Amino acid sequence: VRHLHFEPALVLAAAMPWLMFAVGSIFFATVGRLFGFSRPTIGALILAGALGNTSFIGLPMIETFFGRDAMKVGVVVDQLGSYLVLSTVGLFAAAVFAEDKIGSGSKLGKVLRFPPLQALAAALVLAPVSLPGWIDVTLMRLGDTIAPLAMLSVGCQLRLSGLASNRAALSLGLGFKLVLAPLLLTPIYFGLPEAMRETARITLFEAAMPPMIGAGIVAMQHKLNAPLVTLMLGVGIPLSLLTVPAWWFGLSALG
Repeated sequence: VRHLHFEPALVLAAAMPWLMFAVGSIFFATVGRLFGFSRPTIGALILAGALGNTSFIGLPMIETFFGRDAMKVGVVVDQLGSYLVLSTVGLFAAAVFAEDKIGSGSKLGKVLRFPPLQALAAALVLAPVSLPGWIDVTLMRLGDTIAPLAMLSVGCQLRLSGLASNRAALSLGLGFKLVLAPLLLTPIYFGLPEAMRETARITLFEAAMPPMIGAGIVAMQHKLNAPLVTLMLGVGIPLSLLTVPAWWFGLSALG
């Protein structure tokens, strides 16, 4: 984030996760009531189904399909979109749907103490400051450990025995995240000027990513139907290896 040069198109890229979270929240709250889902299940679907894995899966996918120069769009989508959503309204939603109710002041405190939000704020504040190269290298090496640790944490809690009781919720969650959400956003982003078309394509590609691991961990910390969350991640990430390339072909065909 410290090294990014912002352009109007990148602001629109950062807006995508906010739009997806808003649409997803309405969708899961409405459909969840129709299906008679519990509040923790609806909260789990909102956290795991309305936020995408725009870093661990998204950034390598962007580099593979669009090239390294396109990574800046992915970083903006992830840091100023997905993780900023999780760090604010996402964390608030987790507290609202949690079985253990907490006051508004405590909810705000959780948001302000959330490490990803503090790190992002520090990156923005320190953007004009020239730091020694070894600091960036050290942070990068530490950051490289996050993905395997997060995957291990989620994988250790994956229980396929919970599939029977969560089949309907799992189908709705993955159907929205991998298909419906990027489909709903496509007319919006392909309506942008031609000069922004490549950024729009990369942004929609990020919208098609599987459920976000960080959001899943937050959902489990708030006891939002942990078996469903682990299934969303454990099934959604491998499934996305088929759906994400399909989206790339579809977006390329749109021109």
